[in-house]
Amino acid sequence: MYADVILPLSLAQTYTYSVPEEYVGQLQEGQRVEVQFSKNKHYAGIIRRLHGKAPGFKTKPILSVIDVEPLLTARQLKLWDWLAEYYGCTLGEVMTAGLPSHLKMASETIITLGPLFSDEVTELSEDEYLVVEALTLQAELSLKDIRDILQRKTVYPVIRNLLDRHVVFPKEEFTDRYKALSVKCVRFGPDFQTEAQQASAFDLVSRSERQTAVLLEYVQYHRTQPYVRRTDLCKRTGASTGDLRAMVKKGIFEFYDREVSRLSTDGEAAADVKPLSAQQERALAEIRQHQADGKPTLLHGVTSSGKTRVYVELMQEAIAAGKQVLYLLPEIALTGQIIKRLQHVLGDKIMVYHSRLNDMERVEIWKAVQTGKTSVVGPRSALFLPFTTLDLVVVDEEHDPSYKQHDPNPRYNGRDVAMYLAQQHGASAILGSATPSLESWENARSGKYGLVTMTERHGGTALPEIVIANSRETNEKGIHHPFFTPTLLTALRETLERGEQAILFQNRRGFAPVYFCPTCEYTVECVNCDVSLTYHKYQHRLRCHCCGYVATPPELCPACGEPQMKLSGTGTEKIEDELKIFLPEARVARMDLDTTRGKNALGKLLDQFEVGELDILVGTQMVTKGLDFERVGLVGVISADQLLRFPDFRADERAFQLMTQVAGRAGRRGRRGQVIIQAHEGSHPVITDVVSGDYANFIEREAGNRQQHAFPPYRRMIRLQLRHTKRATAEDAARLLAKWLAHSLGDQLEGPFEPSVARLRTYYLQDMVVRFPPAATQMKRVKTLIQRCIDKLAQTKGMSGVRVVVDVDPY
Repeated sequence: MYADVILPLSLAQTYTYSVPEEYVGQLQEGQRVEVQFSKNKHYAGIIRRLHGKAPGFKTKPILSVIDVEPLLTARQLKLWDWLAEYYGCTLGEVMTAGLPSHLKMASETIITLGPLFSDEVTELSEDEYLVVEALTLQAELSLKDIRDILQRKTVYPVIRNLLDRHVVFPKEEFTDRYKALSVKCVRFGPDFQTEAQQASAFDLVSRSERQTAVLLEYVQYHRTQPYVRRTDLCKRTGASTGDLRAMVKKGIFEFYDREVSRLSTDGEAAADVKPLSAQQERALAEIRQHQADGKPTLLHGVTSSGKTRVYVELMQEAIAAGKQVLYLLPEIALTGQIIKRLQHVLGDKIMVYHSRLNDMERVEIWKAVQTGKTSVVGPRSALFLPFTTLDLVVVDEEHDPSYKQHDPNPRYNGRDVAMYLAQQHGASAILGSATPSLESWENARSGKYGLVTMTERHGGTALPEIVIANSRETNEKGIHHPFFTPTLLTALRETLERGEQAILFQNRRGFAPVYFCPTCEYTVECVNCDVSLTYHKYQHRLRCHCCGYVATPPELCPACGEPQMKLSGTGTEKIEDELKIFLPEARVARMDLDTTRGKNALGKLLDQFEVGELDILVGTQMVTKGLDFERVGLVGVISADQLLRFPDFRADERAFQLMTQVAGRAGRRGRRGQVIIQAHEGSHPVITDVVSGDYANFIEREAGNRQQHAFPPYRRMIRLQLRHTKRATAEDAARLLAKWLAHSLGDQLEGPFEPSVARLRTYYLQDMVVRFPPAATQMKRVKTLIQRCIDKLAQTKGMSGVRVVVDVDPY
């Protein structure tokens, strides 16, 4: 018997291993097994297929079976196959993306003293001596241990020198990195199990007030709790661990370790929700009709129309029937707010899953979902969880570009994968948005999706008043401010006087995106990428937003020595700074990647804003996405022109969506909100449609433009990007690949051309784009041709180092 095994590596295909006789009958598809790959490395691989066909080469045996039951379901394996085939990547890359890191075990290099080691070894460096001394005290050290001992990241040269002299010896140790969380608990000893025995225990502790207090507390506490922690008992009574040990010696208590979940739930029962409005009842009835017809539903509802309440009703029904629900959100930023609402209604039947959970928590959610009893809310990574009874998939804010994975492989779109997942499970699918993407709108218009609209805000609240402020506007003294128009500043002051809050949207983080010399026009750029470094004032650092490179701002121009370097452009830090000058009494906070990096930083910031501890929130796109605050009376868009000038065929659509979405944060309760959009071109058609709230007019014009110029969804697109550390090699490879592809694709191929950022993370880039009719047969033909030409390029002399990235449905 043989097993085709998926390894967490970018291999063109699965790798075949022989099945030892003792494992025949134990193995199933989806199980993890320990296998050796290359000379010494061991991995936890996933069995994709079991068969009896010899592969034609000498196979290595499976070393051990890790799982008793399969880790992956048959549906998950099928989903992995589809992802790899559709998005042109390997199963190993899908595995890397799909499994929590603690389920992707690999062997770890362990260093021990060599068999020929002698205490008389001489001429060791200081670092080498420290490693050897540690090994004489501790038989084995991991690479992490050695890094900690030497207090340095790079330890390989030290280890290599010791290996060459046979002082140390490496071995590979294969370990399961997931460990269940256990807590130290206390319970009655075997001689104190009955109530009479427990009553007699008070006689044994009568001489100690603290022991008596501990016993009284335990008797009361353990009746309502499944277990009692030692630390809790000590905190509640002021006793010490010594007091508990004394009671253990008397036989009253015994210590034990108990496995507990890392998943925090407040344990509250589900709460009742408000009755549905007439509009929500109608939308629910229409959705159910589309479900009966077997169609996904596009729910197009204006901001604050109550779409979430409709989702909750459908989720309650599915969970009550013992089924699972997947609620997808585009950003982790939204999970905190939405999970509070959902858990308030659904109790602990729903869990949040995202990348800011630690690895152990992610494994525990994986195991909980596999039981079929837990539903999930989270971003696109939640698609990979092992659902077994999935009945409903909700994709909220379905238009959002954050659903697209850009790097690394698989470069998938979470919305599209969610549709496949729902179809695979026979589950209902709902896509919701106030500004649906053109792709989803076209699917609804063609009848592929059902369409349900909600045109009124919940509770009868009026849509916000939208005002265009000319960015060139001056104040009464004729002074023009580059960031705030007098209209916006006046509205901010009036909002604060009413005790309301404001949100300002600036689609660029940092203080200023350009640090330059006014004399010779030298601009400080990243050493790894062809982009200018962004100045971050609070860190006093220049930072690359592409690769993360950080530099100290030069005091003198490196080119001409000019001492007066200047800043150009505006970021969220600068807006925050300027607000403190114009509105010193306002409590201002910033919401961008820099201020929300910590696990709990984002939640704390949103909580502060929600309870009214902040007056103005300045943010990037994070503030546009589904946040719901009742006291927000004003929203300001600092520079609408930046959104419209982006070099992308989706620029108008993205701009319309962003401005409409951020406008929807205003006036969600009671009083009508106001939105001020600052722009040089206030008469631009997109801005005009945002002001009038005319989605239909916008989408018709956008559809016409896309059809005329052959862009998605009326054409399919695949982008090829070639990367190499030498510009000439990247250009030669691109010309060669384009030449081969052009033979079959003709004018469907565009390029090669240099992208707007021509060098990224030390790699020079060359792009080309294939556009072709949307038929499925065309897609398969084009992808097959592309892969054949990429394989041919890899075998061409001098081109083996060129990396070709295939991005299906880019942007």
